[in-house]
Amino acid sequence: MGLVRQRHPLSRKGILFAIILLIPLLVQAQGNLLITPRRVVFEGGKKIQELNLANNGADTARFVISMVEIRMNEDGSFENITVPDSGQQFASDFLRFFPHSVTLPPREAQVVKLQLQHTADLEPGEYRSHIYFRAVPNQKPLGAEKTLEDSQTISIKLIPVFGISIPVVIRVGENNATASISDLSLSMDTIPRLNVTFHRAGNMSVYGNVSVDHISPNGKVTPIGFIKGVAVYTPNRKRQLRIALAKVNGINYHAGKLRVSYHEDSQTNAKPGTLATSEITLY
Repeated sequence: MGLVRQRHPLSRKGILFAIILLIPLLVQAQGNLLITPRRVVFEGGKKIQELNLANNGADTARFVISMVEIRMNEDGSFENITVPDSGQQFASDFLRFFPHSVTLPPREAQVVKLQLQHTADLEPGEYRSHIYFRAVPNQKPLGAEKTLEDSQTISIKLIPVFGISIPVVIRVGENNATASISDLSLSMDTIPRLNVTFHRAGNMSVYGNVSVDHISPNGKVTPIGFIKGVAVYTPNRKRQLRIALAKVNGINYHAGKLRVSYHEDSQTNAKPGTLATSEITLY
């Protein structure tokens, strides 16, 4: 971000403030860091998992790695917490990871390993924390900053610091989680949007991809919407979502039906199944 100058009549000397903006983005790639897979699940006797990091930028980048705790709200937003909500269990006490920081030259890759520990203390259920990769901004040597000629100005330098968090889930015991869909409604703004409520029941979270199809009065099925990686984490019982729908030639959003399907992700399930489906009739 650029340099911002602001007049201050009481100032006789230029003052430089370095403001670091911490942006915890829950995305797969940000700040030239690519992470795969986008989530880690320990179940079925797995003790070690790996994350593959790659710097797809043009400059060397350094990232500090830590564990953080996150709450999912019903609207799908996230916020950092330190105390688990009722029914929520953190995974961080049962995990170790290495290394704790990485420096990646351009187009280079590295593996971060996660390992279970203290598994004898794990009771049946689901445990979740997030592994957080915080970018460390490049620091200029002292004296490298340019001196402002106008001593009556205040200079504020904004340094964006990017972060990526990946959910790490530990599942112990039988998974009896189920999902359902309700409260479908269509809003016609600048683009059509489908409002959906996803419900979770059982002892663990649900995770999958959401697709929307238009079914014409004569039965023709046309894909019009898709969102990858939609989760309803414990202890939440529901999550609301707005899905932007495509404007496709020949699609009449006042006739036929819309069908929403919630499918298990093929990258995390060898035989992905359907978690839930629902339909709304259009008028």
